[in-house]
Amino acid sequence: GHRRKNWKVRKFVLRDDPAYLHYYDPAGGDDPLGAIHLRGCVVTAVEDMPDTKKYDVDNILFEIITADEIHYYLQAASSTERTEWIKAIQTVSRTGK
Repeated sequence: GHRRKNWKVRKFVLRDDPAYLHYYDPAGGDDPLGAIHLRGCVVTAVEDMPDTKKYDVDNILFEIITADEIHYYLQAASSTERTEWIKAIQTVSRTGK
């Protein structure tokens, strides 16, 4: 959920022109629910997060901090997928328009 009120499943689409991570309701709909501007962002793996149950987020969380200092926490499906997302977002944050 936005700013971690609760966790919701979302479909994400990474774009580099412009550099955004758009998110959608996985049940359908062509219009994004929102977007995270990635130009100049910082993305890192999160190993420990207070106020979460360990079995819910074990080694699959990552954080995006935008240039405007907005923090987004996302949970990948696996540690391998988390690594792939982090690398892809880092590339777009540097090279995207």
